Amino acid sequence: MIPRHAEKTLRELAQGYPIIGITGPRQSGKSTLARHVFAEKPYISLEDPDHYERAQDDPRGFLTAYPDGAVFDEAQRCPHLFSYLQGLVDADPRCGRFVLTGSQQFGLLAGITQSLAGRIALVQLLPFSLRECYGPHGVQPAALDDVLFAGLYPPIHDRNLRPNIWYANYLQTYIERDVRQLLNVRDLSVFQRFVRLCAGRTGQLLNLSNLAVDAGINANTARAWISILEASYIVYLLQPHHQNFNKRLIKTPKLYFCDPGLAAYLLTIRDPVQLNAHALRGALFETFVVGELLKAHYNQGLPADLYFWRDRSGHEIDLLLQRSDGLQPIEIKSGQTLNRDFFSGLHRWLRLAGPTAVDPALIYGGPTAATHQGIRVVPWNGLFNKGRC
Repeated sequence: MIPRHAEKTLRELAQGYPIIGITGPRQSGKSTLARHVFAEKPYISLEDPDHYERAQDDPRGFLTAYPDGAVFDEAQRCPHLFSYLQGLVDADPRCGRFVLTGSQQFGLLAGITQSLAGRIALVQLLPFSLRECYGPHGVQPAALDDVLFAGLYPPIHDRNLRPNIWYANYLQTYIERDVRQLLNVRDLSVFQRFVRLCAGRTGQLLNLSNLAVDAGINANTARAWISILEASYIVYLLQPHHQNFNKRLIKTPKLYFCDPGLAAYLLTIRDPVQLNAHALRGALFETFVVGELLKAHYNQGLPADLYFWRDRSGHEIDLLLQRSDGLQPIEIKSGQTLNRDFFSGLHRWLRLAGPTAVDPALIYGGPTAATHQGIRVVPWNGLFNKGRC
């Protein structure tokens, strides 16, 4: 097993909470991590028909079989268990007793909110970070285009699988299982086309009306389908920062895929050479960087606290990180050669933000770290070295 940075967080949280929740996309390594960290506990998959039937028909008797706790995988399939778990941990509040995993954010979080608030600590596990994927082997990452093409889902790297074949099967499984469970989609081909259209918009402002027209559905359906993709950790909606620096802010979120390799596959990119000249290479690089910073927060059990800033004149900062000492602005550029134009947006925003701004940074597709007029320049593989900006 390739070590995960979230392991330390899970062990710490298990000292202070009776229930630990691990949520994230399918195939991100949730079950593997839970079974590794909590190896002494019985492992029960609620996708197994026998376990599912027992949990459905006799939840109290089902839980009685595990007085010292257990790992319940895909727990969102039996949400009524959460009420019974509440009674058990209230009567016996031993820390780290039960572990719940789930690949559908809404189902798991709804049960937590209703029954387990204050009793559970939640960790969101995305696919490998760059550092996790390559660090254990003591080597630097492959070329940037190789990383963007392959993505960072664990099975591709654990088993040395061909990305195109794995993503094709992953999407088929996701659509057949999760979408049918969460939503009554009559024509799956329409939903598949919708997902591909979303991939073409990664790194862009989310325009639901245009997306709906292109997909041949209405705006309400598009909104519901985006929610499903978000619930399943296929996409992430980056919200605009609320602080009004010039009174003409954009209030629409930006759409990002949680993994650049999945987005590249949906864009019919079939090898890294094709990616190198692709019109959306910059958007995929931005998707990769946003994903790395999300993982850095989630692996510590923290909320993302990531935003972007854009005004109606088109001036934009790709990322704003909310820190205790202020706002950190980050620009993301896929080019390998530093250009003075890369810094113009940061300088403009720094003048607007004044003392609110701290530690401005530029992440780019080149190999060399530098400093430019007080702005740190971070190469893309600098995220490998530190796991954060």
